Amino acid sequence: MTARPSDMTIRSIGIVRSPVRHKQKPGFHWEEVVSEVIIDDSLAEALEGLEGFSHITVIYRLHLSGNGSKMASKVHPRGDEELPLVGCFATRSPYRPNSLGQKLVKLLERRGNVLRVQGLDALDGTPVIDIKPYIPGYDSVENATVPRWAKHD
Repeated sequence: MTARPSDMTIRSIGIVRSPVRHKQKPGFHWEEVVSEVIIDDSLAEALEGLEGFSHITVIYRLHLSGNGSKMASKVHPRGDEELPLVGCFATRSPYRPNSLGQKLVKLLERRGNVLRVQGLDALDGTPVIDIKPYIPGYDSVENATVPRWAKHD
């Protein structure tokens, strides 16, 4: 028998302001969306130096995904029933135990506590959990493999 992991509390550090206010259908061009990540004023100093990076990873809560209540152990990737049924941890499905999302985005500009980004697939009002700079030596993997269904053409 394994011990159950303990619960934890994570504080939101900011919010997403996006022109996209409602869930979109698969195939929506998120890469074209320009949005703002507004960080709590008390954390503005923690953003210093971030403007030197072209890309950042935004970690956020998928707040409209039911906070784990809609979780399915197995799902069809991207909701496509033509694709195999696999465990939710093998997908980017929003319906997971902790409903967290992450996205590598282009950092267009930093103005004080506001980060203007492109390509963030989060709706207006999405709580932001963390931000990390993209560092190729840490974040890219040579010769990584993925199943055929996960490849983008």
